[in-house]
Amino acid sequence: MKITKLETFLVKPRWLFLKIHTDEGLVGLGEPILEGRALTVAQAVAEAGDYLIGQDPTRVMHHWQAIYKHAFYRGGPILSSALSGIEHALWDLAGKAAGVPVYKLFGGPLRDRIKVYKGVGGATVEDAVNNAKAAVALGFLALKTGVVSASAVGTVNYRARQEAGEEMPPQQGIPHRPARIIETPGFVGRVVDRFAAIREAVGNEIDIAIDFHGAVSPQTAMLLIKALEPYQPLFVEEPVQCQNVDILADIARKTHLPIATGERIFTKWGFREILEKRAASILQPDISHCGGIFEARLIAGMAESYYAAVAPHCPLGPISLAAGLHLDASIPNFLAQEHTTFGAGYLKDPFVFKDGYLELPTKPGLGIELDEEAMVDKIGHDWKNPQAFHPDDGAAIDW
Repeated sequence: MKITKLETFLVKPRWLFLKIHTDEGLVGLGEPILEGRALTVAQAVAEAGDYLIGQDPTRVMHHWQAIYKHAFYRGGPILSSALSGIEHALWDLAGKAAGVPVYKLFGGPLRDRIKVYKGVGGATVEDAVNNAKAAVALGFLALKTGVVSASAVGTVNYRARQEAGEEMPPQQGIPHRPARIIETPGFVGRVVDRFAAIREAVGNEIDIAIDFHGAVSPQTAMLLIKALEPYQPLFVEEPVQCQNVDILADIARKTHLPIATGERIFTKWGFREILEKRAASILQPDISHCGGIFEARLIAGMAESYYAAVAPHCPLGPISLAAGLHLDASIPNFLAQEHTTFGAGYLKDPFVFKDGYLELPTKPGLGIELDEEAMVDKIGHDWKNPQAFHPDDGAAIDW
């Protein structure tokens, strides 16, 4: 079997899908996306095609090493994301050629079903509580919320909206504005009250994680973490920028809450420092960014030796989720899987959710097939990252 063509296409709302075609008619699926940089990653995939066309797709690890090493400038978000999606598709082809799911090629599965968690937010505390209750009613056993509510995302362009003539609330009246470098007791209290309300609404047997999104300063992050400790979040995600490993380690030593990070870390080399410095006990490799399924499996093996758990990041599409499920099935230290879609409107057979878990794919390869007819109106997008500016003074901020 030889690779004949690599085909990428933009898919709403903000994804990039990959098909690797072969001379035997088998097609491998991958999701090589970097949010807001879809066209850039598509070009990187095309450039890798110069090497891949004519190759045997089942030599997955050989091709991974060749693409990674021959770039000379290794890793980084663009090249790692392109390589990740290519790797998904190669494993899909390898599994289809062998007639087994990818996790069986890894010696799995270690578990029969995969726990997933659902993001819950809202413009108000009441909205967040209602969304959390609705998620639990659907069967979710794990949730994730944020420090800043959806209403704050609407306030970050405060000045632009004001100049456009929109009637804006007084800035001091914004209930969940973005965090400043050093925050007030009022801000900390509002964040904690929001989390406490969700906890009270769903009870103590539901896991609730909280995501700081790397948008909080070290000075404020510890204030928030200390105040949240009585409510025992499942983990605190990206309390500060993930590149700030020494500060992450300092935070981890000062709290009993598990610290999580990893969505913006690439390859095993990127995760090594985090583990060595005990900067996080929950790793969150993104299977579309970190280098792919097997690279995440290597990261999970490193994490296991440090008694750390893995909760893969996935705010992306159904191909990325499928890749994550094969990782989840084949590692012993899996915690929970993030998702945004179970594939309805994209897959012929969406993932089956029941009682907080997804059933394992059982078909060969990644175990999924795109529903081309349902996707006709979803082809193409021009999604861009939000441009966030603080409502207080217009300074550019993290989103």
